[in-house]
Amino acid sequence: MNEGYLPTRQEIPGQYKWRLEDIYPGDDAWDQDYRKALDLAARAELFKGRLGSSARTLLEAFQLQEQLEALNEKIYTYARMRRDEDNTNSVYQALTDRADSLSARVQASVSFYVPEILAVPDETLKQFLQEEPGLVPYRFMLEELVRQKPHILSAEEEQIIARAEEVTQASANIFRMINNADLTFDPVRDERGREVELTHGRYLQFMESGDRRLRRDAFASLYSSYCRLQNTLAATLGASVKKDVFYARIRKYPSALKASLFADNVSVEVYDNLIRTVRENLEPFYRYMRLRKKLLGLDKLHMYDIYNPVVQDIDWKIPYQEGVNVVRDGLVPLGDAYVETMVRGINSGWVDVYENKGKTSGAYSWGPYGTHPYVLLNYQDNLNNVFTLAHEMGHAMHSYYSFKTQPYVYAHYKIFTAEVASTVNESLLMQYLLQTVKDRGKKIYLLNHYLEQFRGTVYRQTMFAEFEKVIHERVEAGEALTPELLCRIYHGLNVDYYGPDVMVDSDVDMEWARIPHFYNAFYVYKYATGFSAATALTRRITEEGGSAVARYIGFLHQGGSDYPLNLLDSAGVDMTTPQPVQECLAVFARLVAELESLTL
Repeated sequence: MNEGYLPTRQEIPGQYKWRLEDIYPGDDAWDQDYRKALDLAARAELFKGRLGSSARTLLEAFQLQEQLEALNEKIYTYARMRRDEDNTNSVYQALTDRADSLSARVQASVSFYVPEILAVPDETLKQFLQEEPGLVPYRFMLEELVRQKPHILSAEEEQIIARAEEVTQASANIFRMINNADLTFDPVRDERGREVELTHGRYLQFMESGDRRLRRDAFASLYSSYCRLQNTLAATLGASVKKDVFYARIRKYPSALKASLFADNVSVEVYDNLIRTVRENLEPFYRYMRLRKKLLGLDKLHMYDIYNPVVQDIDWKIPYQEGVNVVRDGLVPLGDAYVETMVRGINSGWVDVYENKGKTSGAYSWGPYGTHPYVLLNYQDNLNNVFTLAHEMGHAMHSYYSFKTQPYVYAHYKIFTAEVASTVNESLLMQYLLQTVKDRGKKIYLLNHYLEQFRGTVYRQTMFAEFEKVIHERVEAGEALTPELLCRIYHGLNVDYYGPDVMVDSDVDMEWARIPHFYNAFYVYKYATGFSAATALTRRITEEGGSAVARYIGFLHQGGSDYPLNLLDSAGVDMTTPQPVQECLAVFARLVAELESLTL
């Protein structure tokens, strides 16, 4: 697939396309289910005002809800995935629009379920569970609703909050428009001296360039643009933080952080443990920065010098089928059943491999309950794409086992655990490659790649998490988030995290202004905890073998049937303690030492 031009969808050979016919044999079957879903939505509304009348009625309502939502998911994913094959296809643009409308209709038809169930006395719900064996599978869901009860307001108040959502999301929407539509950057000269436009997409590409002048110019251009809007952007972020504090207080949480963690039943100690443990292990990171400075031959390491590879690009072409074989061999520690199922899926229509005109960019794993998972790729013949394949197949296998074992209500897992399965696959693959690759240049390249994952996912995301915690605490204490205060906090964190060998340029003080995750508060810590849990699990799998593998595969089977921390504990990592994060950072320290031994 390297002909030098982008093929049409029809020009992609069939063996490299996913088989969406496993969901629906054709659009007519999709349309039949669409009409069926509308009928089920109308039937669901007939339960309004009756959910607390009897155990049998509640069971029938739950069963209908599951049937409706599973069918809606099937309808929606088919339409979207067909559109993702070629976004210019008007047939599937229309199907996706219809699927969006159906989803809104379905959501509205069951919107009364939660408030009605919460109005049922706890003792009555317990009695229902004793009376009706069919309700037993819904016990965890009901217990979770009861747990949320102290933070649910009256029906009238909830309606007001729901209607206010469009207004309270304004800060995120305004930021999105500023960042993606209105903000422009001064042009820069590329490696060949040509004047080129700087965009968000090109910025990272320039930061990875071997031309230091280009990196410096792109860095200065980007942040000077944010600096010109510092007052507006500080007001926008400040409004978003105030929104978080408002919702926490109105729902009777002690803090915005506590309110955010409550959904996953995660304690503040888990969040604080992450920050404290990473801070206690900054010395290996400082050591990595010192090594980077030496390998790049620099007297001073600036913030625009921390993204470019420490080794020159190597010619390491890995065609797709070879990539599949490498992933297969790397995941052997997970056992024959796992590997055979994964390879069989790859070879039987789970994966859409190559880019074509109109195809959605990037990569993802998706698929409706009741069928097998799917993976969208835009495969290029390089190492990064092999890791992407391993990553997305980790998600796919998680879904495969979860869908196979769990009822619909528990088949989908939360973000807190989602990245664990994908990162375990990547970690095992990296471990395999480091053990089998003999070429020194390739080994250095692998180590640099892996260390950058630690830097970006553990150290950087934890710094972001600490910044979020600090600015929310400032607002809760009555302070205003001025540009000067935000820059001062952000500068101090960069100095702390990057250490004495990195010049923390004043330009980067404005980086807080370009991070979209800050408008979805207290989310980024999950990247760091997920990576830490996966690294610790990889160590157990390789050191303990069968027993650790059995626990891990069991974890994949459990989907969302328990709280994330309980699920991870069953896999063998206790995230309520600092131990998994400590283990993860110990691996990082060993990798730094290994890179030193190969390069110094």
